[in-house]
Amino acid sequence: MMRGVSDHNVATPVHVAIIMDGNGRWATTRGLPRIMGHRKGADSVRRAIQAASDCGVSYLTLFAFSSENWNRSKDEVGEIMRLLRYYLHSETEELHAKGVKICVVGDRTKFDKETVGLIELAENKTFDNKQLTLVLALSYSGRQEITWAVRAIAEDAVQGVLNLDEINEDLVSNYLLTRDIPDPDLIIRTSGEQRISNFLLWQSAYTELVFVDQLWPDFQEKDFQAAIEEFGTRERRYGRTVENR
Repeated sequence: MMRGVSDHNVATPVHVAIIMDGNGRWATTRGLPRIMGHRKGADSVRRAIQAASDCGVSYLTLFAFSSENWNRSKDEVGEIMRLLRYYLHSETEELHAKGVKICVVGDRTKFDKETVGLIELAENKTFDNKQLTLVLALSYSGRQEITWAVRAIAEDAVQGVLNLDEINEDLVSNYLLTRDIPDPDLIIRTSGEQRISNFLLWQSAYTELVFVDQLWPDFQEKDFQAAIEEFGTRERRYGRTVENR
């Protein structure tokens, strides 16, 4: 069952973001270690990328690891990092062949040198690809991103690079990690939870939200397509009434 928020638009979203929730619960309900849910979830990542490409989506952002996730058990974090390195090592070539551009947003200082190297290799190798931009939010926090932007703006203002009257919403957007990425049209969250969870807080001001009951490892291409269809029923008014659009 799918539960959404709001309203009529038949256009395909340019940018879809997904909060991939439920890996741990998927494993726990089957009596398996939590890491097995993360491994199974990697298959859903492949399906989501294929579905996004098939639907004509230009940007797909996956909330893969939050800043708060570092607080999980050392063993689970270690297994997730190993899985991330394996994914970057094994999938980059295939994604490159399919014309997928890989971008990573988040705090890279928390990762070890090998992981950072694999991230940079994937980004550099796929930089010129145009079929789909895959944005991986890793060690990412929306509040932290905004805080970084505020600090950078303040530093530039103190140094005289910026005047206070130049600071507006567009300028703030240009100081974010996503400065070269359009705001998401649609955010999908799996597992039945209905929260944003510190994800793309600034960018999602007018984003449509669709909540899917499936746990992330059970997410199929048909679920992605159903969310796109749900998006097509929404009327996006950006704060305006129907009469004054």
